[in-house]
Amino acid sequence: MTTENCPIRLVIHGGAGAIRRDRLKPERERMFIQTLSQSLREGYAVLAAGGSSVDAVIAAIVVMEDSPVFNAGKGAVFSHEGHNELDASIMDGSTRMAGAVAAVRTIRNPIRAAHAVMTKSPHVLLIGQGAETFAAEQGLEIVDASFFYTQHRWDQLQKAIAKKQIVLDHDLVADSLTDNNEKHGTVGAVALDRYGNLAAGTSTGGLTNKCFGRVGDTPIIGAGTYADNQSIAVSATGTGEMFIRTAAAFNTAAQVKLQHKSIARAADNTLAEIAAIGGEGGLIVVDANGNTAMQFNTRGMYRGMISNDGIARVGIFADTELLVVS
Repeated sequence: MTTENCPIRLVIHGGAGAIRRDRLKPERERMFIQTLSQSLREGYAVLAAGGSSVDAVIAAIVVMEDSPVFNAGKGAVFSHEGHNELDASIMDGSTRMAGAVAAVRTIRNPIRAAHAVMTKSPHVLLIGQGAETFAAEQGLEIVDASFFYTQHRWDQLQKAIAKKQIVLDHDLVADSLTDNNEKHGTVGAVALDRYGNLAAGTSTGGLTNKCFGRVGDTPIIGAGTYADNQSIAVSATGTGEMFIRTAAAFNTAAQVKLQHKSIARAADNTLAEIAAIGGEGGLIVVDANGNTAMQFNTRGMYRGMISNDGIARVGIFADTELLVVS
């Protein structure tokens, strides 16, 4: 397949969960749709200009990290101690190189830091202050921790503390990890470029009221993110512990590569495994032929896709088709 007739694809998510129409105010819904469509257009601009799938994933995710409506970057939730602790990862399907950061507090765009780890270091995962020092050395934008403060997320923390939604010891209970009062607002993107290369990336602020350095699936390669030109690119959102325990992203890729499952069937199988152990969420997938899937087992998932025609299509609820955004 030549570069002239290779399809280009970009699929994004902004989290899956119990998204209810009666609780989603029209103005907030418009903000979600606007940010999703902007994310798609920024990523598409990279692909349409002949850029790489990796760069398209970064461009798409940066838009969502810079928006206060998603649980990533600027809109990240608070830990029990009142900090915003951010995680991100990225993977290049052409080389299977990967990079990730976890529990960072001062990096404006963690997805850029994950990319720097992938391309500028011999490592895959850096955490905490070490990751922040590395990001600063690479010239990435470092901000005061107050940059991530939003009143909405702070109020969520106070409610969570009052309800004791997370047990503050080693005995984390299922109900605390699968509370559905709020969506799982992790963001992610998967892309196929005109050269036939796949990439995937994911970014999150984690769980409201999380404790003791908790890290979920997002920065774990094979759990929250995976890309391989021989199978698929996939990004996950949901109850992170269960996605780790099922190796959700790699599990889905392995079914496609080894069992020749369709990408939708493979994602559904993975989500069924997650549901069987008490988890929920969603997966976005693209393969090297341009096939895409956006599967989830919740009431909704903020999602969107764009292809060669340059038309952004977005959706929120489970029972509605994607909406064309002009």
